[in-house]
Amino acid sequence: MEYRILGRTGLRVSAVALGCEGFIHKTPEEVCADFDFAIGHGVNFVDIYSPNPELRTNIGAALEGRRGDFVIQGHLCTTWENGQYLRTRDPEKTLASFDLQLQQLRTDCLDIGMIHYVDAEADFHRVFGGEIIRIAQRLREEGRIRHIGISSHNPAVARMAVETGLVDVLMFSVNPCYDLQPAGDDVEALWAEESYAGALRNIDPDRERLYELCERTGVGIDAMKVYGGGDLLNAENSPFGKAMTPVQCIEYALTRPGVASVMVGCRTQDEIRAALDWCGASPAERDYASAMAGMERFTWEGHCMYCGHCAPCSAGIDIATVHKFHNLAVAQGEIPETVREHYAALTHHASECIGCGACETRCPFGVKIVASMRRAAERFGY
Repeated sequence: MEYRILGRTGLRVSAVALGCEGFIHKTPEEVCADFDFAIGHGVNFVDIYSPNPELRTNIGAALEGRRGDFVIQGHLCTTWENGQYLRTRDPEKTLASFDLQLQQLRTDCLDIGMIHYVDAEADFHRVFGGEIIRIAQRLREEGRIRHIGISSHNPAVARMAVETGLVDVLMFSVNPCYDLQPAGDDVEALWAEESYAGALRNIDPDRERLYELCERTGVGIDAMKVYGGGDLLNAENSPFGKAMTPVQCIEYALTRPGVASVMVGCRTQDEIRAALDWCGASPAERDYASAMAGMERFTWEGHCMYCGHCAPCSAGIDIATVHKFHNLAVAQGEIPETVREHYAALTHHASECIGCGACETRCPFGVKIVASMRRAAERFGY
C-alpha cells in the first residue's frame, strides 16, 4: 500500500480507501470480514457519509480495538429520519446525529468532520455564514473532530470553501468525464447523456484551478466517484464508448494535484481486491491515457495529463512533475515557497532539457514538451 499525507492535516492515509456504501445492508460479521480484508492489505482510511444506524454500528464494531490505527472521515449534517438518510442544515439535528455517530462508531472523535454535500452557492453562504461552520469549529475546539472538511461536486463552490481557509480537507468527485464538465450545482448533469452530446475539450478550467489551489494551500483532497458510479467501467455506459479499468480510474484521480486518496465504494471483497490491484499494478496497467487518447468528440490535445508517457527523458527530467509544479506557479501568479522547494528537490530540472524531442513522440496528447520545459526553466530560473 502507498500512503500519502492528507494535506496540512498531517494524517497519513492509504492511497486506496473505503467508501461506506458497499457495507450497507450487510451483517455485522460481513462488515467485519470486509474490514479485516481491507486492513490486512494496508487500508487505513474510511469515509462514512451515511447516518444509517446499522451501518455506523457495524463499522464501529469492525474497528473496535484498532481505532488508533485508522482514520475516520465522518459527516456532519446528515441525519436518519423515517428509515432514510437526509441532508440537514438544522443545528439541533446536526449535533444530535453527530453525538449518535460517535456512540455508534465507538470513538470519542472523528479525524475529519466533513460538512456534507455543499454544491449550491446559496447553500455555501448558508453553511459558512451561519451556525453550521460554527458548530464544526466548536467541535474541533472541543477535540471531538480533529479537522474540518467539506464534500462537494461543484468546483466553483468547492473553491469558495477552500478560499475561506476554514477547511483542511475536500471530498470531491474526480474522474476524466466529470473533469470535462463546467461547474454547476446539478450533480445529475455530470452524468446526463446530453452533457456529452457535443464535443468537449480539455479539463474544465474551474476544476483544474480547484485542484491546483488545494495543492498550493495544503487542503487535502480525497476523491469520490472515481468510477463515475461504475459507468466508466462499462463500455456501453461510458460517454467515452470504451471501458476503463478500476486501476486506470484510480491512477487518474491520484495523479490530479492535491489528491491524496480515493474513496472506493465496494460491495464485495472482489471489488475491494480490484481497487487494491492499483498498489501492485505495472505502469502499463495504470496507463489511463490509452483509454482517453484518440477520441473524436473528447480531446485533451496539448494539455499535460500527468500520465507519464513522456518518460524516460534523455536528460533524466521528471517531465510530468515539472509540468505540475510549473502549472501551480502559473496559477498562483508567483512561485509559492513550497512549490519552489519541491522543484529544487528534483534530481533534474527543466533547464537540463536538451531539446531532443523524444518525449514529444511518446506524448498521446500532443503536448509541446520542449517549449514547456523552456518556459518552466525561465519561470524557476534553472
